[in-house]
Amino acid sequence: MANIRVREAAEYLGVSKSFLDKARCYGTNGPSFMRFGRAVVYSTDELDRWAKGCTVAPANDNALSVEAA
Repeated sequence: MANIRVREAAEYLGVSKSFLDKARCYGTNGPSFMRFGRAVVYSTDELDRWAKGCTVAPANDNALSVEAA
């Protein structure tokens, strides 16, 4: 488990720093974070857990093929 700052966390997740800033500010759909004074820090374990929770199952494309036939 490593702790990383906001810019590194954004790069780690493949999102913008702005996304993480807004998620923190509005308290919506972002990963958990820690604050040490003014410093904001993310745990890589928490980032992995959050990213895994964002996984969406693909739509079943076979249903379209059956209807078209």
